[in-house]
Order: sequence, then C-alpha cells, then structure tokens
Amino acid sequence: MTRTAAMSAAFLLTAFTAPALADDRAPTAEERTQIEAALTAEGFASWGEIELDDSQVWDVDDAIHTDGKQYDLELDMTTFATTDRDED
Repeated sequence: MTRTAAMSAAFLLTAFTAPALADDRAPTAEERTQIEAALTAEGFASWGEIELDDSQVWDVDDAIHTDGKQYDLELDMTTFATTDRDED
C-alpha cells in the first residue's frame, strides 16, 4: 500500500508541475521587436533575458533604465506595457 501511495504522489506532483513549466518560452522575433520597442520607449537602455512565463506576462530581467537603476520587469502579454517594476 505504501508503494502505491508513493507512486500516486509522484504522479500527482508531475501532473501539477509539468503544465506550469510548459508555458515558459522565449519571444518570437516579432514579439522581441515589439518588446524592445516598448522598453526603449520607457527609457530602458539594455536588458537581459526575456521570457513569457506561466502567468502569461513577459518577464524581463536586469533592465537598465536611463536613471541608472536596474529593474526586473513584467510586461502585459499583448500590449507590452509595464505592469510591474522591481528595483534590483
């Protein structure tokens, strides 16, 4: 009985974590162009990794603003507007 419970727990863990990981992806070339245009328009000079996360927002790591500060950003999936800005 213990082995069955352990196997069931492992299956459920895999079933619930796999879909969350499946949604993370890099932007397409067209999306990247739009994201970079939005970042530049908001005063960002450079940035690191960009990916669409499982909550359907674009995550932008290490964006350097013209104010000299570094931020991690979240952008709306379709409008590319900044929805969250956390200073590093």
